[in-house]
Amino acid sequence: MIKLLDCTLRDGGYYNVWNFSPELVTDYLEAMDSLNVDFVEIGLRTLKNNSFKGGCAFSSEFFLSSLNIPKKLENRIGVMVNGSELADKETQIDSLEKLFDHSSDSLVSLVRIACHVHEFEACLPVSKWLKDNGYLVGFNLMQIAEKSLEEITELAKLASGYPIDVLYFADSMGSLNPNQVSQIVQAFKEGWTGDLGIHTHDNMGQAVTNTLEAIDNGVTWVDSTVTGMGRGPGNAQTEYLSLAIENSRNQAGNPTKLLEVIRKYFRPMQAEFGWGSNSYYYLAGKYGIHPTYIQEMLQDSRYSDEDIIAVIDHLKIEGGKKFSLDTLESARHFYSGKPRGSWNPRDEIEGKSVLIIGAGPSVKRYQSLIENYISTYKPYVIALNTQRGIDQSLINIRAVCHPVRLLADCQEHLALPQPLVTPFSMLPEDIKQALHSKEVLDFGLDVMPQKFALDKHYCTLPNSLVITYALAIANSGGANKINLVGFDGFGAEDPRNKEMEETLKTYLEAKGLPLCSLTPTRYDIPTQSIFGF
Repeated sequence: MIKLLDCTLRDGGYYNVWNFSPELVTDYLEAMDSLNVDFVEIGLRTLKNNSFKGGCAFSSEFFLSSLNIPKKLENRIGVMVNGSELADKETQIDSLEKLFDHSSDSLVSLVRIACHVHEFEACLPVSKWLKDNGYLVGFNLMQIAEKSLEEITELAKLASGYPIDVLYFADSMGSLNPNQVSQIVQAFKEGWTGDLGIHTHDNMGQAVTNTLEAIDNGVTWVDSTVTGMGRGPGNAQTEYLSLAIENSRNQAGNPTKLLEVIRKYFRPMQAEFGWGSNSYYYLAGKYGIHPTYIQEMLQDSRYSDEDIIAVIDHLKIEGGKKFSLDTLESARHFYSGKPRGSWNPRDEIEGKSVLIIGAGPSVKRYQSLIENYISTYKPYVIALNTQRGIDQSLINIRAVCHPVRLLADCQEHLALPQPLVTPFSMLPEDIKQALHSKEVLDFGLDVMPQKFALDKHYCTLPNSLVITYALAIANSGGANKINLVGFDGFGAEDPRNKEMEETLKTYLEAKGLPLCSLTPTRYDIPTQSIFGF
């Protein structure tokens, strides 16, 4: 008979640091009771405590005793431990003794160990200690799609020598299709005769389909979460999967309370945190990229749509199976290799004042004043990207340094009259081909943290923001001053404001030309009024 394990409070905690309200937990447990789930994985259990997290991050006995656990669920509470905490054999027993009492003194009955393949063998002895202490034991093998079928069978044979109640595999990248799921299940069965389980991710919208395929091939334990809440795109949805497997479980539950909980708690949280599959998660699944890359970018307003696509393009080549914030930040900057270029901005800018036009709403609001300023004072005008807020004949050049943005705007740039300044020789071949009929000025770009340095044909910048690139063009060109319009800034809590402030600080510390905004700005730079000219 199929066993349904709901792990909402464990997997969903990656969005809210496992800090669920007592009211939500109480109503959720009642809903799980009404639905007749076989196990509720209430959260993680860990010894690591280096930042604030809610009760479900630790699932301590003290915390569990504070919950209103329905009677039918009293022997059906599970927790998960990350294998990385137990992989050191010298400290393994000591860690287990700190994490768990004997099951007779615990509200937990099921313990699952989540392991990457390289941790699996070292963690397997944990199963014996847990069984000796009265627990049901599950092992979750992560990122199994990377392994050959032969390797999977060998891992299954390894597990066969230990007292494990259920051996799970996770579609960690959400990249599997039903045929692959079927092959993996068969490979496990070549070396394992016990219960098999599956944990599916919904990157490509196939979490429920893949779970049902696994059941058809002999899997007997399945995971789900309410509304799919879970890291990245989430998981198979409990409200769908419970109905789909109702006949296989022979214990139909009542979904009414679950639907109430979804309406009251989970839909508002989903609107806030945004889990669920989308085009970006689909691409991540397709290319085997860890979904946390997408989750982090979607929650960070610094990342535009073209940023996300560029990072995906980078990671599908360089590899993104393991999440790293450092890798994410470096992937955002696109350019690698020795910087190079052929255009010298001094040929056009030396000795002139420069006006850089941003994309803020103030450009449209003060359009006539800006146009009058340009006509009167004749600055060298640099527009960013496809900015169209003023008379096109008043713009000298356009600066663009984002390859995906450039590709997306290629047809528009071909129709615009100004030369395009971009790191042309460092761009992918498809973009070069698309711009073959455009006048392009090749000014190279290298990205190094906290660095603002200039060469006559390229620049080294702390980031690849187009404003930083335009400032480099003006300074390398020998301008005598720089004014800005359309740099309104963002809301006080928007991380783009902080990034811009840090950029300006690095720029000024590198003795860049003083800046002055002629339209209202939230940035900490001198301001004059466009009305005064």
